[in-house]
Amino acid sequence: MPHLTSTATGTAHTDVRLGFGIPGFAHPLVAPAEWSELTRPGTPLDWVVLNVSRGPGGRPDPHCLEAAGRLRNAGVRVLGHLDVMYGARGFGELVSDAHRYLDWYQVDGFSLDRCPTERAALPEVRRTVTTLRALCDDAHIVLGHGTHPYPGYAESADQLVTFSGPWSDYRWSQVAEWTADYPPERFCHFVHGMPRGHLDEALRIARWQGASTIYFTDRVDSGGADDPWESMPGYWDEIVSRIGTGVSE
Repeated sequence: MPHLTSTATGTAHTDVRLGFGIPGFAHPLVAPAEWSELTRPGTPLDWVVLNVSRGPGGRPDPHCLEAAGRLRNAGVRVLGHLDVMYGARGFGELVSDAHRYLDWYQVDGFSLDRCPTERAALPEVRRTVTTLRALCDDAHIVLGHGTHPYPGYAESADQLVTFSGPWSDYRWSQVAEWTADYPPERFCHFVHGMPRGHLDEALRIARWQGASTIYFTDRVDSGGADDPWESMPGYWDEIVSRIGTGVSE
């Protein structure tokens, strides 16, 4: 079973405390129930990404201001969405977006979506992250690679998204050996198109591969026409109850 590949030390993580990272729900006007649900007491949230309009938008959005404020009041970390475009986005544009997120929404950090993975791009990503940390004290930085990047990226961020894709790939995925040098709290897995009947198996994969921040959904990516992360999975209550208790496999 490929997903049960052990770490380099010959042990697997089976006692990982799991929590949710929300990649980015639709606008609060479109998905009011989803945003409201995130403030339910006891929901094990690590952070929530705020993506106003492919970034912070051109002006403060009152509905997003309210949603972000409710999350902060509930003690939930809110991250601003920055699209790195695999390295094609300019440094100045990213910093400008970060300033708007901080000025308007008082975010607690940033999620760098479509982050490059190769070694050659690391210096520029490191430069961006260093600047973001200078702008925001105690900023939580998530690099959204979607796959295992060059190991050096782990030294620049608080967390790396090392899997983002369909269940059909996740169930046969393997963990990179270098991740064994870091605790599970450093890694995130996002899986779409995952049927309810495979929930236990998916939770086992995340624990065995050492990823403590997850988001699983039965919503599907229809060739880019629909964003599978914009709404909650049909089994949200069930998965909250399973990982909210802290029970490990």
